[in-house]
Amino acid sequence: MVDSLKSTEEKSTISIPYESPTIEQLEDILHGGQLSCNHVDEVWPNLFLGDMYMSHDRYGLWRLGVTHVLNAAHGKMCCKGSDDFYGTTVKYYGVAANDLPTFDISHFFYPSAQYIHQTLSTAGAKIFVHCAVGVSRSAALVLAYLMIFHNYTLVDAILKVKEKRWIFPNRGFLKQLIALDSTLKSKSQTEKPTQDDL
Repeated sequence: MVDSLKSTEEKSTISIPYESPTIEQLEDILHGGQLSCNHVDEVWPNLFLGDMYMSHDRYGLWRLGVTHVLNAAHGKMCCKGSDDFYGTTVKYYGVAANDLPTFDISHFFYPSAQYIHQTLSTAGAKIFVHCAVGVSRSAALVLAYLMIFHNYTLVDAILKVKEKRWIFPNRGFLKQLIALDSTLKSKSQTEKPTQDDL
């Protein structure tokens, strides 16, 4: 009896290595739930995700209390944002990303996550993250933020954002997010305290 109890305890302490989801599994999750989105949705406290229409609506952003803008389509014809456009009341950060599966958006994961984190760590600050439609480039950066600063798995980050907004990063971005997910999880597993540390 004691031996069987001991083996049960040993089994419960064995950690199963984390496996990141496949692109197909992510797309199944992304296809589910609500399939519409507004020009802007608050997907995390004081973090708004939206499209270029909202990015051009300075009065609408002012009404939301937005103090910072992260444009994931900086320099594109439809999304020409700048400090000049928003004036002195809104801080602007531009990411010149293309919504193509071949584009490497992963270079922007950490700098964008840091910008979002610093903004949300400031009392009274609110950030609007957008691209052209607000479902691929900007969504990928918001997912990376939740993963990097809030220890969400990629699946949990997607489910969190999808509570408020339909998103669908392209396959290339999903692949890069899977790589980030895998890196973050393997890092957290190696940093877990051992019995001696407790």
